[in-house]
Amino acid sequence: MKYKRILLKLSGESLMGKKQYGIDPATLSQYASEIKRVSEMGVEIAIVIGGGNIFRGVDSEGTGIDRVQGDYMGMLATLINAMALQSALENAGLITRLMSGIKVEQVCEPFIRRRAVRHLEKRRIVIFGAGIGNPYFTTDSTASLRAVEIEADVVLKGTRVDGIYTADPEKDPAATRYRSISFQEVYEKRLNIMDMTAFTLCKENDLPIIVFDFNKPGNLHRIVEGEDVGTLVTM
Repeated sequence: MKYKRILLKLSGESLMGKKQYGIDPATLSQYASEIKRVSEMGVEIAIVIGGGNIFRGVDSEGTGIDRVQGDYMGMLATLINAMALQSALENAGLITRLMSGIKVEQVCEPFIRRRAVRHLEKRRIVIFGAGIGNPYFTTDSTASLRAVEIEADVVLKGTRVDGIYTADPEKDPAATRYRSISFQEVYEKRLNIMDMTAFTLCKENDLPIIVFDFNKPGNLHRIVEGEDVGTLVTM
């Protein structure tokens, strides 16, 4: 295996499947199956999931909801998704731990770095919910920060497209995919991979990022075995 410990970042919108909102059980089951396959290979897996299928803090602007309040609402939305994913993984026979950036003792553990690492060493899948516990930070930033803290080998960002393109492939049919690209090139070309805080954190800690299509069966398995899937961002 090329990667022993990974941080998988998923968007909340990905859980909708073909639905307009909420959580699609079939999509949850598919994701659990993909993650289980990689876990059985011996890979240590941590996961961060967004909450855009339920609520996004930035969407609160213009609604009369304070931005800080909206961000906390978004954190709780990520926690709902994390609980749903945890349930799907446990139904698939995996052992999980849910750790939260804000205290919700009846539901999950608070995030403690040493405890998170110990869970991973015991081959438990760790899901990080509720962001980092502070407003104005996205789940991309959470993924980058948690990956650095647990000393992950790579951040795997699952999206709807199979990598980073020269332009939006859904709008420009002439767009071509980068197989690999440097952090500096991403800055210079102003490619929108993740928010700048998250991206800079990965760059400063020499933490590679792979952007790939998680909805294509087998892609996660192929990545951890070192195959050329998606786009690799490195120094």
